[in-house]
Amino acid sequence: MRVLLVHPSPLLFSEIYLRLEPLGLERVAAAVEAAGHEVRLLDLQVFRPPRYRELLESWRPEAIGFSLNYLANVPEVVELARTAKAMLPGCRVMVGGHSASFVTRDLLEHAGGAIDCTVRGEGEGIAPRVLESFAGGAPLESLPGVVTPDGSGPPPLLVPDLAAYPPARHLAGRRRRYFIGELDPCASVEFTRGCPWDCTFCSAWTFYGRSYRVLSPEAAAEDLASVREPNVFIVDDVAFIRGEDGFAIADEVERRNVRKRYYLETRADVLLRNREVFERWAKLGLRYMFLGIEAIDEEGLKRHRKRVNLGDNERALEVARELGLVVAINIIADPDWDERRFAIVRQWALEVPEIVNMTINTPYPGTETWLTESRRVTTEDYRLFDVQHAVLPTRLPLGRFYEEFVRTQDVLNRKHLGWRAVYDIFGITMRLVARGQTNFVRMLWKFGSVYNVDRLLADHARPVTYALRRPQRTAPIVGRPSPAELYVHHPTSVATR
Repeated sequence: MRVLLVHPSPLLFSEIYLRLEPLGLERVAAAVEAAGHEVRLLDLQVFRPPRYRELLESWRPEAIGFSLNYLANVPEVVELARTAKAMLPGCRVMVGGHSASFVTRDLLEHAGGAIDCTVRGEGEGIAPRVLESFAGGAPLESLPGVVTPDGSGPPPLLVPDLAAYPPARHLAGRRRRYFIGELDPCASVEFTRGCPWDCTFCSAWTFYGRSYRVLSPEAAAEDLASVREPNVFIVDDVAFIRGEDGFAIADEVERRNVRKRYYLETRADVLLRNREVFERWAKLGLRYMFLGIEAIDEEGLKRHRKRVNLGDNERALEVARELGLVVAINIIADPDWDERRFAIVRQWALEVPEIVNMTINTPYPGTETWLTESRRVTTEDYRLFDVQHAVLPTRLPLGRFYEEFVRTQDVLNRKHLGWRAVYDIFGITMRLVARGQTNFVRMLWKFGSVYNVDRLLADHARPVTYALRRPQRTAPIVGRPSPAELYVHHPTSVATR
């Protein structure tokens, strides 16, 4: 069967700071190839939209699989599915991915028959079985995690072996267009899946049912050794939770003499507990670290259920500095902030040497805050759920809130994108062009055109074709939502096939 796998276009945030290879889709592609299908992969982050129609016309796929990791891409994916059915009525269409797992039935309703099924949970284990069903095998409704207009299969299953399907990177074109910050070009690798913490704003733990799995050191190092790019982003939700795993992978990486520059994400308490692991990786090429801080006050940390205190965060920043790492921090701006609160955060961010970025508190389907706060959302436009727009009521008038948000982003970016005011923007651009880092150059020049109040406000005025449905509840939640309401995967559900 000819199978086309598609990743949708980049979001506002991705236009500026990073553009990552579609690692999950590449793993699904590997599983589908192993099942004997002819596979092509189209990443609309790096290809223009007309390329999609060209492939439909010239290659005429028999099945299409969409990866829907970001909620804001829902309207685009639905339209792409409709286009496929209009051009190729016999083509079968499935949609999976992180965000798709939380809005499966809504996607089917939006598509009006253009999507044959949606898939909850991990994709590489079930995608080949869906294709078998398309070809006349078992009914779709009998497959774990599969949802159709006529019914749903059993709960989704975790894949038993993370090493079974290494990413099919050979299918991805224009790989030099993937980057994160100045790591350009940059590939992605995965050492672990899942997160055992339960932050209220996050859906990583609800997707995996708070489970945590680790790739074998040999498989992790083998995949890393296959990467051609000089830079690598380790996509784990929290890197090196268990120190012994980090050391074991490091041993294998050293044995293979792999030399890369690395960027990873972790938590303050993990860094403090496993300092020696991060020190070891700094010697292997770790240069950049995203540290989950989220708030600069105890009240904010408690609201987000970070399970760390300000002292831990401060000590972690000190450790990262001692290790010589460039640290990026994210602060979550609450819609309830006023001018004074923005000013406090700006001042704090200017006083620390770390790179500070800001996102807006957004209740996503799949997060605990979606179940507790969704009654308050001010919009049902999927496209605004990108952590760059306010979807909850703001204390300030919306225009004033965006003025403060953009002003803060501007201050923070001038601080860090200006190499701490030592070089001017033109000097940076010339140096990066000379080094071939054109993605990062585009990031520098694009910031002003993307982050402005008029554009953010105009986004709220766009007509809404596909409306996000709020949880169907008769009464507000008292206490915390149950695992049954939150989890996609049950942590003990592992596939045997």
